Amino acid sequence: MRTLTRHRLFWPIAALVALVVINTLSRPSFLSVTVNDGELYGSLIDILRNSAPLMLVGIGMTLVIATRGIDLSVGAIIAISGAVALSYIANSGSPESLVTVATGIGLGIGVSLVLGLWNGFLVSVIGIQPIIATLVLMLAGRGIAMLITQGQITTITSGPYDFIASGYVFGLPVPFYISVVAVVAAALLVRRTAFGVLLEAVGINPAASRLAGIKSRGIIWIVYGFSGLLAGAAGIIYSSNISAADANNAGLNVEVDAILAVVIGGTSLAGGKFMLSGTVIGVLIIQTLTATVTFLGVPPAVTPLFKAIVVIVVCLLQSPKVRQLLTKRRKPTPRAERTETVKVSAAA
Repeated sequence: MRTLTRHRLFWPIAALVALVVINTLSRPSFLSVTVNDGELYGSLIDILRNSAPLMLVGIGMTLVIATRGIDLSVGAIIAISGAVALSYIANSGSPESLVTVATGIGLGIGVSLVLGLWNGFLVSVIGIQPIIATLVLMLAGRGIAMLITQGQITTITSGPYDFIASGYVFGLPVPFYISVVAVVAAALLVRRTAFGVLLEAVGINPAASRLAGIKSRGIIWIVYGFSGLLAGAAGIIYSSNISAADANNAGLNVEVDAILAVVIGGTSLAGGKFMLSGTVIGVLIIQTLTATVTFLGVPPAVTPLFKAIVVIVVCLLQSPKVRQLLTKRRKPTPRAERTETVKVSAAA
């Protein structure tokens, strides 16, 4: 049992199970799943659907943090991606065309990839600190999105585009499949190829990895590009969900939730070791917690307080020092030590 509790995923999983239990006790229908025209509906299905954008951003953030970096621009990239895609579709004259929708999606994700590579260029080539390099795009990105949409909320009516967020395939929502594909692709990249080992080496000791012949600059460039790519895909899902490009609110504060999910999942902000599975659990914790406080009628402005409490509790339980203090045995008193010495002497 002690070995089980020491595993880095034990307490995140325990927190997720606790949230599910609390929801089930307060709302017995929480675990119920209904079938309507071959499509699954219920609170659990809603959590899977709504967690998809954060899941995409969290996976990219995990790889960035593994290199001792941070990406504060993901929210702005989400806004830009949706603005580019919807502006193209709205101005095309044929928003129902599959070719038009596919082109708009490609443009949105392509621009996001370029922005991610730009962040990687500033960090790996120019040598700017990651928090400063991505803060620039975080501040300027929403202005760029506003320029693209001309300061308006761009709306469209497109069945194929709406299908991305509201459609179902084999009974499950499409965003769930998109997040699964992203998680599997990232897992194959970092666990089935040498890239994962190189990524950990760069994060643990960049200087030593450089002396060992590892091109850390290329590794950092790739992970920031990957983060931008996934943020762009999240922007497509978000804009499809509301059928609009909202430059002010799209992806607002998503970078904070992504960092929280990564930390809850056991990835160290110091770089090196990382856990994609932990990030997946962290995203589900945040999304389940959001659904919980919404059901309880808590105002949205107070929701970050509950997130902070859960993050602090999980991180404290994951801390080796805290676990050591909680399981530390009481040392024998000097009198007890003398008694034991007398017993040993008498036995001798």
